[in-house]
Amino acid sequence: MATQSDHNHLLIIEDDKGSKQIPLEEEVYSIGRDPESDIRLFSKFVSRRHATLVRRKRSDGSPYYRIFDGNLKGKTSANGILINGRKLQAHDLEDEDEVIFAPKVSAKYYLLKRENTPTDPVDQVDEYDITLINPGMIDDPEEWDN
Repeated sequence: MATQSDHNHLLIIEDDKGSKQIPLEEEVYSIGRDPESDIRLFSKFVSRRHATLVRRKRSDGSPYYRIFDGNLKGKTSANGILINGRKLQAHDLEDEDEVIFAPKVSAKYYLLKRENTPTDPVDQVDEYDITLINPGMIDDPEEWDN
């Protein structure tokens, strides 16, 4: 079963101030022009509270994010959101989905799955077990024959 630690959620924002990467870890994010927004977008064409991201769980327990137009109280943005070219009120984000908030203001969502690789050198399995012996470590090499 997948767990939260098995996934990294990343949002790459493009707006009037350039590009920025935002790792997603929280339950809820407000997105918009408002300085109080969790994810602030810089463009005069973006609503103060343009969209909201909410983390949810799939039936297998793996987390995903759902994006909503506007805030969670039902107030939508002035221009809406386009997801993969379609105007939608809400959408469950999938890897590489593109969200357009306004001209030259977009976000690309990435779901990065971590591989199950050992992090502790003790856990790593070597293909070959090689032991090197320095001849200076042996007092009398002939004792090895006994």
